[in-house]
Amino acid sequence: QVQLAESGGGLVQAGGSLRLSCTISGRTFSTYAMGWFRQAPGKEREFVAGIGWGIGSTYYADSVKGRFTISRDNGKNTGYLQMNSLKPEDTAVYYCAAKRFTSAQDMGVNPNYWGQGTQVTVSS
Repeated sequence: QVQLAESGGGLVQAGGSLRLSCTISGRTFSTYAMGWFRQAPGKEREFVAGIGWGIGSTYYADSVKGRFTISRDNGKNTGYLQMNSLKPEDTAVYYCAAKRFTSAQDMGVNPNYWGQGTQVTVSS
């Protein structure tokens, strides 16, 4: 049983920054691709960013390119989402997800494991 846990959400002003963290339990962390999704009330879930298994390449939604950076530290069993230049439209619950032996792009399709979510609120 794989478990994920997100942290780092909060309330920030527009233009500010937050860094989300996602830890994953179990062995062979490097075999899992990781990704970040977000969902705001009344809106569809959006695949924000992904990083492939192992070292992995990265993927970003057009809405966050140039502002968000996804990374991973296999030694710490942790993935990160650095969010800069935040906008009110970034407000959502952010979820970490994982799937074994998956590319960054394919993380957007049917992840096997999910975290519980962390709230990000960006004020005007």
